[in-house]
Amino acid sequence: MKSILITGGSGKVGFQLVKHFLKKNYKVVTTTRNKKKFQENNLSKLESDILKNLNVIEVDFIENEAIEKISNYLVERKIILENIIHNARCLDFLKIEEDNSVSKENFSGEFYLDVIFPYHLNLSVIKQQDGELKNIVFVSSIYGIVAPTPGLYDDFNKSSPINYGVSKAAQIHLTKELAVRLGPETRVNCISFGGIKGRANDDFVKKYSSLTPLNKMLEEVDVVAPIEFLISESSSNMTGQNLIIDGGWTIW
Repeated sequence: MKSILITGGSGKVGFQLVKHFLKKNYKVVTTTRNKKKFQENNLSKLESDILKNLNVIEVDFIENEAIEKISNYLVERKIILENIIHNARCLDFLKIEEDNSVSKENFSGEFYLDVIFPYHLNLSVIKQQDGELKNIVFVSSIYGIVAPTPGLYDDFNKSSPINYGVSKAAQIHLTKELAVRLGPETRVNCISFGGIKGRANDDFVKKYSSLTPLNKMLEEVDVVAPIEFLISESSSNMTGQNLIIDGGWTIW
């Protein structure tokens, strides 16, 4: 049975991935800061016969022992990971101050979550498993490639925190660095998604869609196929790449 770790499995992107890979008969390990909430909100959406392959770790990545907690969980259950999808996020770090700045704490917190923690988690898993990890995928964003468009937002300064894009840009370069340093045993790639429907109101969806050649935002389910491609043999010659799935947003 293939195995996969999906960080941030309770989010709208993360849960789509959890559900998909369970249905594909993967042993799925996912992380959440609130296991009870994850179970209450999501387990009813999953077929009972696939739940046996779901492993949920309650962990806050900001804790000093977070990586140790994940490592111990894997060892205790004899789980050998073949794939890691770095998808976790924390909306708390995206708060904007009254003067439209981002605090030092939130700036460093977002960078830690996107770059520093995934880096150390990768190394920990590789050291623990000695060559078994085949694929690492970072879930990034088009805002790691281009700056946001002010006219898209009713209040740009209050809606688009600078630390998000800067951290995502660093994540894209981390992908390249790790591809060099971890190959050929482990392939490392990244996906930069455009805007995904879910939280935005109709007016935002309309404005956003008008700025893409395909005239639409992504649906939640659209995140699945690109990630499945990057951990499959179909992409066996790809590493260090940033796959852009954005309806064409970044081409003009």
